[in-house]
Amino acid sequence: MRKTFAFLLATLLLIPCAHATDEAMAIRDVLAAQQAAWNRGDLDSFVRPYKDAPDTTFIGSTIRQGYARILESYKKHYATKEQMGTLTYSDIDVRLLPCPDGQSHYAAVTGRFHLDRTAHGAAPKDDGVFSLLWEKTADGWKIVLDHSS
Repeated sequence: MRKTFAFLLATLLLIPCAHATDEAMAIRDVLAAQQAAWNRGDLDSFVRPYKDAPDTTFIGSTIRQGYARILESYKKHYATKEQMGTLTYSDIDVRLLPCPDGQSHYAAVTGRFHLDRTAHGAAPKDDGVFSLLWEKTADGWKIVLDHSS
């Protein structure tokens, strides 16, 4: 009886962990697709993981709110493939934020980015860090706050 109870308890405790691992992997997959989009020069696909909402926020040298403004800014500052260069993400840490219902509807993600660029006037290498707040929506995990520096 004790062995059965211990097995049942262990199984129930592992279910949330498996769910958390799946959710973290889903976010990592979105980041991998975003990196690939950048590296092929596709800004529309790169920005697609941002939530299409007026309060989605990007914080860099300025604060931009709204999906359309964020996309417009990327297109202005990275108008050519040479200006974009090659993007690499590293040291990604995904932390699912607990909710009262036991599900994770939000996640905090931190990491590093590295850009190798050849465009005239652009720094040949650009390194920085980012923190992202993600929300799980009907369309999957979406970035609602991006602070990159």
